Amino acid sequence: MSQKQMKEAFVSNLNGTTVLEITQGLCFPAFCILCRGFLIIFSQYLCSFSHTWKTRFFIDFVVLIVPMVATLTIWASFILLELLAVIIFGAGLFYQIYRRRTCYARLPFQKILEKFLNISLESEYIPAISCFRVITSAFTAIAILAVDFPFFPRRFAKTELYGTGAMDFGVGGFVFGTAMVCLEVRRRKCMEGSKLHYFINSLYSVWPLVFLGIGRLAIIKSIGYQEHLTEYGVHWNFFFTIIVVKLITPLLLIIFPLNKSWIIALSVTVLYQLALDFTSLKGLILYGTDGSGTRVGLLNANREGIISTLGYVAIHMAGVQTGLYVHKNRSHIKDLIKVACFLLLAAISLFISLYVVQVNVEAVSRRMANLAFCIWIVASSLILLSSLLLGDIILSFAKFLIKGALVPCSWKLIQSPVTNKKHSEYLIPEAERMEPRLCLITALNRKQLIFFLLSNITTGLINLMVDTLHSSTLWALFVVNLYMFSNCLIVYVLYLQDKTIQTIQFW
Repeated sequence: MSQKQMKEAFVSNLNGTTVLEITQGLCFPAFCILCRGFLIIFSQYLCSFSHTWKTRFFIDFVVLIVPMVATLTIWASFILLELLAVIIFGAGLFYQIYRRRTCYARLPFQKILEKFLNISLESEYIPAISCFRVITSAFTAIAILAVDFPFFPRRFAKTELYGTGAMDFGVGGFVFGTAMVCLEVRRRKCMEGSKLHYFINSLYSVWPLVFLGIGRLAIIKSIGYQEHLTEYGVHWNFFFTIIVVKLITPLLLIIFPLNKSWIIALSVTVLYQLALDFTSLKGLILYGTDGSGTRVGLLNANREGIISTLGYVAIHMAGVQTGLYVHKNRSHIKDLIKVACFLLLAAISLFISLYVVQVNVEAVSRRMANLAFCIWIVASSLILLSSLLLGDIILSFAKFLIKGALVPCSWKLIQSPVTNKKHSEYLIPEAERMEPRLCLITALNRKQLIFFLLSNITTGLINLMVDTLHSSTLWALFVVNLYMFSNCLIVYVLYLQDKTIQTIQFW
């Protein structure tokens, strides 16, 4: 076989891993982010921690990105030990912070907790959603390069027909995370007034993706780059899927109320599954119009990408509903705890539903984006989001114990409710509130599309220059970490210099 055929075979015909292993892997970065916050607070207390951008970048990269690379590659078989290690490390840091608390030093723990529960929170955005988007972006960026090296476990790669691979979550989680901060969620007034004007704005917002999708297609075909044909088809790619999702969802939201997005999500995915089961649609996806797997004609050539878009529409609508729920005005810490617990219960309920659907209907299929796939993506997304929200609460408690503690991309603590901000007493100094957010998490969140494009470009360049199939583990680990370091640094510097590239509002 040629080098291209060998690389394509290397990532084909795989069956994935268990839902439990992927869920454990998703929770690991949430604990890393919590430990990052504890580490920053503890460092500030001990040695007047310097808030330079270099120091912030180094801590964020080492504490968040490097462990994710290791978890997806060389430490993939030890996820439980990794979770236990990071929990013990975090608990140790929290204990040291509690011992050295500068607020309510003489009060018992119960009294301190009572005072904390009466604290209000303020932020321009929801830190947990920002972290969710960064985790899915970083996870995807690591996987799309690491999968071409032998040290990446084959069970984590995208599945061929049925199964749950870690990379299968990447595309679905990306759609879900983007939906939580879409224009309809952030600016609900955009849907008021003329429906035609709203739809025209939605059409206008996708034109950059059209160029990106066509550009990627032209480059891939011109250089003969390896492709996984059954992922999207001959010409289709993820950009085209996002374009279709962005065109269909405004039409649905014109017809149905925004706060009923969950009904749209459920209806679309159930009707789609019924079509798969009781019509010839499944046969069309798997074998083409003539039943022989032909790729002749536009539909046959791209049948997986075109038809599976319905599943991603459902995932997007579920993300919209989640974003609306989480973004509701809840300034009190008790309300945030209720939100986290509700999302956790919803995730558990969906995992139970997933088991029932897989046993009685059909197993998870990324290729078809069927009912089980949509349930799995939403359940996994909710478990990650609830973990991040609970981590935010614990981190806020640690900040509450140390006067003036500063952790970028976290809630600001205020003494009284924010009904009148002029009379609200901030628990942090004015200088901290005005300080620029020198934070890799915020940079990757704000520049998500740029990071995604940069990762795809550098992945292609590395594959053209490096013989990934015959690379040693040490060399592969070095290449992947250097790749992530370079991409993160470029995006971070762009963010600091405010070199904002105006992209579509969808992102």
